Amino acid sequence: MLSVKNLNVFYGESHVVRDVSFDVEPGETVAIMGRNGMGKSTLLKAIIGLLRGRSGSVWLTGRDLSAAETFDRVAAGMGYVPQGRMIFPYLTVEENILAGMETVADKTIPQYVYDVFPVLKDMNDRKGGNLSGGQQQQLAIARALVSNPKVLILDEPTEGIQPSIIKDIAKALNKLKAERGFALLVSEQVLSFTLEIADRFLIIEKGQFVYRDTRDRVDAAKIHGYLTV
Repeated sequence: MLSVKNLNVFYGESHVVRDVSFDVEPGETVAIMGRNGMGKSTLLKAIIGLLRGRSGSVWLTGRDLSAAETFDRVAAGMGYVPQGRMIFPYLTVEENILAGMETVADKTIPQYVYDVFPVLKDMNDRKGGNLSGGQQQQLAIARALVSNPKVLILDEPTEGIQPSIIKDIAKALNKLKAERGFALLVSEQVLSFTLEIADRFLIIEKGQFVYRDTRDRVDAAKIHGYLTV
């Protein structure tokens, strides 16, 4: 579904992502984990096209998108929820969701959005900036989903959200992925969240993957050690 090959990303002369390669299979959830400043967000921004890789490539369903603009990557099947959610605070919930439907012919908000995130239906006419952090995250996910992505990319989705809402979001993502059939790529520091959703775990340090694990043989203590050093 998604293939990243030998990707290198720089900020000026600072080499932030170092020769990273990995794949995400159809229907799979891959968690990229690591402490702050290790390159998680930079990697995801390069995949979606907000940053340009200096070398390497990004492929989606066999198509090389390395030179594509961000909107072209979305049209090709990438959905993206940035760190901090970045919803439109002065637009209503409904208007925020509709903003994610530029590439969709039918501009009717699909019912599954409200089935999985009922709070959004209850607050349909409320301004996005008046929602709680957890509600804004649900809105940001809904806005990305209505473009019908083949792979949904989430950057630090639990940041600033209370534990009970984190559990709700994990359940919602599992349900949506099973029903909608997309793959999921998530950067995260909260191990309890990724243990609920991930099929594979990739640990990044100083821009390189230093440890890989799968759900069936996950060593939570070892992963936790990388997150707390």
